[in-house]
Amino acid sequence: MSSIVRKVFTYLILPACIVGLTYSLVKSIMEPVEFNKHKDYRSEIAVQRLKDIRDLQVAYKNVNARYASTMDSLVLFFNEGKMKIALQVGSKDDSLAMANTEKIKKQFRNLKGDKLNEKLHELYLAGEQNLVFQVTSEVAVKDTLFSHRPGFVVDSLKYIPFSGGEPVIMESTIKKVSGVNVPLFEAKMPYKSLLKGLDNQLRVNLDAEREDKGQYKGLMVGSIDAPNNNAGNWE
Repeated sequence: MSSIVRKVFTYLILPACIVGLTYSLVKSIMEPVEFNKHKDYRSEIAVQRLKDIRDLQVAYKNVNARYASTMDSLVLFFNEGKMKIALQVGSKDDSLAMANTEKIKKQFRNLKGDKLNEKLHELYLAGEQNLVFQVTSEVAVKDTLFSHRPGFVVDSLKYIPFSGGEPVIMESTIKKVSGVNVPLFEAKMPYKSLLKGLDNQLRVNLDAEREDKGQYKGLMVGSIDAPNNNAGNWE
């Protein structure tokens, strides 16, 4: 090997090879790190959206005795629906108030349930403060749910974040469990949609890992297969 060739190899080709190998090594290490960082960020936003869907579904069921089957039904319920809330007046730990309440109830023993509470509320407004009872009021859903979040947009619940507008996959059913009809629902966001635009091979590997463990290949809340207390698979 001539001195010129040796110098070219030593000062040009060899350093270039080292730089190339170093870059490839760093890239192979950093790609999964970056993928997981973006996956965690997107998953955090998706989980909040699934929690919101769950809260809205529970409110819907409390009014309709079943879960909504479509996201459009949930959005309509939020925008136009009403729900009942119970407000506690007085404390059950107040023995004097409880005794006075029982005394007045005996005077109106012909009244039951809401009618009795309405009478107690009427007496309370008339000045009889030493009472313990509940008042049921009907309020607009949108004035109750998520009212503490000024930036909340209900229409966004229909879509999987970062997917380019792909819809959340949601189903509901009523299944007989131990002889009892039980309303069930589930809402899903597959990683294929949620992680769109990230390294596809790493996403495929993640799906395969989940599948090997018998887990859903994405994020989901609830289940139409069996009651699970509307748990999310991230919990």
